[in-house]
Amino acid sequence: MELGDLVRFRHCGRTVYVLADSTVSPRCPHCGNEVRFGLSDAPVRVHCPIENGHSTSCCFLVSSQLGLAGLSADNEAELHVGVSNSTGVVFSYSGSGVQRQQQGWTHCVVIPLVAPANQDLHFMAQWDRDLETFAAQDCWTPERFEEQRRFGSCCYGFALGFINQVMMSEGKQPISSQDFTARWVLPKTERMAKFLSLWELVRRDGYFSTNPSFSS
Repeated sequence: MELGDLVRFRHCGRTVYVLADSTVSPRCPHCGNEVRFGLSDAPVRVHCPIENGHSTSCCFLVSSQLGLAGLSADNEAELHVGVSNSTGVVFSYSGSGVQRQQQGWTHCVVIPLVAPANQDLHFMAQWDRDLETFAAQDCWTPERFEEQRRFGSCCYGFALGFINQVMMSEGKQPISSQDFTARWVLPKTERMAKFLSLWELVRRDGYFSTNPSFSS
């Protein structure tokens, strides 16, 4: 299943969503009447929040072992997280130890960890060295995986542990998993789950409409 953007517009007292790559019809798919837009109700493109993790640099990534289907709000599959290096290689921790993957993270929620202005060659090289050094620590071996899982660490603990190491090297206070999740992860994953549900309805029925107070 290939995702794409949606287009949102208001007509006949409804908020209507259609696929962005579909042929634009002069008629509203909900009421069948001709659509004429004013400045206040012009169509708006709703961008897909799912990104290719291998096209990122220095990001926290949320994915699923089941791929795109596992990111749905209706799916209870366990999510998997990782950190990308400067070239989009994703480092993550699993029962096989630390994985360095150049494929398999094409449908992700992406949380940038470094401002683009700070991503100069020196910084990127240091990021890659620090990530390799962190991944080589004894606590991230395959033999320690079940121990890490019992303490609620695993892949999340690996990714957040590296983030905190970088923060402390910059003289900043580390962030707890609860704070990081609430501030950075949940807003992104909730938006992603809402978009996926909406996109599936549009793909299935050709459009989706609801009252104007609904927003994606």
